[in-house]
Amino acid sequence: MDMNLGNCPRCGKLFAKNFRDICPACSKDIEREYELCLEYLRAEKTATIQEVSEATGVSIKQITKFIREGRISIANNPNMMYPCEVCGVLIREGNMCDSCRSRLARDLSAVAKEEESSRGSNDNRGGGAYGVVDKFRGPSR
Repeated sequence: MDMNLGNCPRCGKLFAKNFRDICPACSKDIEREYELCLEYLRAEKTATIQEVSEATGVSIKQITKFIREGRISIANNPNMMYPCEVCGVLIREGNMCDSCRSRLARDLSAVAKEEESSRGSNDNRGGGAYGVVDKFRGPSR
């Protein structure tokens, strides 16, 4: 019988991995933190993520995770925003702010153009392996 053991990334304790990647004690702590955030947001609909964190003691990182998992909806909380994964500016949707998203798109476009131009210059050097084989065959009959 093979037991799947691991260390909890949150507290470091050894535990038997079943359906979760964290130990049962940390799982309960996270659920308690989630309930605290929900209760606070029900009472304070205009709270910011910073205010929720300060009032509940739950880290901004964990609150952001709740939002990204869809457990906390920011639709009814107009001031709830979470940090962009790249630069940290506060956003209301997605993983990146518009600025980081457009920078990523520009960088991807530049890489694609660079790859295409290098591929094009390689094609003009004799047609690759088939071009070499064809040269040895001589004129076609």
